[in-house]
Amino acid sequence: MSDRPCYALIGATGGIGRALAHRLHARGADLLIGARRGEQLSELRQELLTGPEAGPAVDAHAVDARDFDAVATFLARAKEMPGTLKGVVNLAGSSFIRPAHRTSAEQYDDVIATNLTTAFAAVRASAKAMRKGGSVVLLSSAVADIGLASHEALAAAKGGVAALARSAAATYATQGLRVNAVAPGLVETPMTSGITDNEIALKASLALHPLSRVGQPNEVASLIDWLLTEDASWVTGQVWGIDGGLGRVKGKGRV
Repeated sequence: MSDRPCYALIGATGGIGRALAHRLHARGADLLIGARRGEQLSELRQELLTGPEAGPAVDAHAVDARDFDAVATFLARAKEMPGTLKGVVNLAGSSFIRPAHRTSAEQYDDVIATNLTTAFAAVRASAKAMRKGGSVVLLSSAVADIGLASHEALAAAKGGVAALARSAAATYATQGLRVNAVAPGLVETPMTSGITDNEIALKASLALHPLSRVGQPNEVASLIDWLLTEDASWVTGQVWGIDGGLGRVKGKGRV
């Protein structure tokens, strides 16, 4: 087995997942990438293997991140990779904006399953797959920290992800497994195009972000990348806001 690290990315074909995959592969890591849509996975794998950073291994498998057994089976494939599994990132998620009274039971269940259940499945499988330690990174959201109208279901799910990260960090610290979460604001990805492509919606969102701009996938990927490395070896149980100030800074002052 090679000394180089292997990272498993669940939900790898989204905007942040793609940016992270390219970033990790460029620095020489093997990748195990998974998502629900096999066609998009094949495209991403081909991009990585034929790009300027081609070299390290890339294995791709369709996986339903909401299914505990499917996620466990997916991570078990890391044993077949040249490198050693050092980190798992759950990037599976959704963006759902609707007030509680207009949210059906089915929609609520889907938001919880796609955002919180996937995170739990990733932690559960990672604890078994990385018994000698490693790093798990989950995706929460700025909406878990502040009250934004019409975000009840998403805030509940992402708040659960933040709490999950803290609790799991305490449980698995003795085996050297670090668990952290990142909490982005609005990031320009295909999933958020309903906001970023709508002038009125985008203007309203930018007004909430003190830095007055949308985040980019590589900005979030850079933080996740750091949390996966040994440079962050003393960091666990944290929820890292990366949101243009949305979650912590109120208003826009004048200088």
